[in-house]
Amino acid sequence: MGSFLRPLLGALLLATSQLAALPAAQAASDPDTLTRARPAPRPWFRPRHVVVQTGGGLGMVAAGTGYEFWNKRTEADVLLGFVPGRYASGSSLVVISAKAMYSPPAWTLPLGKAWEVRPFTVGAYVSHTRGNPNDGKRGQYPEGYYWFSTNTRVGPLLGSRLTHVLPAKASENPRSLSFYYELSTNDLYLISYVQNTRGLGLNDIAVLSLGVKVDF
Repeated sequence: MGSFLRPLLGALLLATSQLAALPAAQAASDPDTLTRARPAPRPWFRPRHVVVQTGGGLGMVAAGTGYEFWNKRTEADVLLGFVPGRYASGSSLVVISAKAMYSPPAWTLPLGKAWEVRPFTVGAYVSHTRGNPNDGKRGQYPEGYYWFSTNTRVGPLLGSRLTHVLPAKASENPRSLSFYYELSTNDLYLISYVQNTRGLGLNDIAVLSLGVKVDF
């Protein structure tokens, strides 16, 4: 019996080793497998992330998309915001905005393998509001009463973010989910503050926004 089992076991072990090596050989010779094993290069015009936020003078709710430059330290976003009429003196407002943010490399703090904090981000924004921010009667103010633009604002941004690196397959680009806050102001608020430093504080001209950003 032993002389009969030994050849049988040897043949079984040989067949098992051949089957185990077959998938690896097919993967090495299959061009589709090689293509899936590495991320395909993305076109330059394809956005790198999406953002959704509330507040910040860019709408009660604003959403948009953006790009990243210089090793993901500089970002440029375009957002579309909305303010319902009951919160905007009667007329619904649509806010179109663009913003740019920069995060210094030395200011990234890792929290384990999947989390990191960027405690300091700085940037600027410009926004344009479609609608009538002041629903007063037509002609109630003389021409030139408002010396400033009532629908276009520019201002600085200062914020921070917490980022979680999402699991990704070998065939996918790195993904991450970030939660951020930003403090901002605008040109009109800054002028009012400079002209009335005794009556206004920084807390009177600062606007808070909270948002979520997904890289893909």
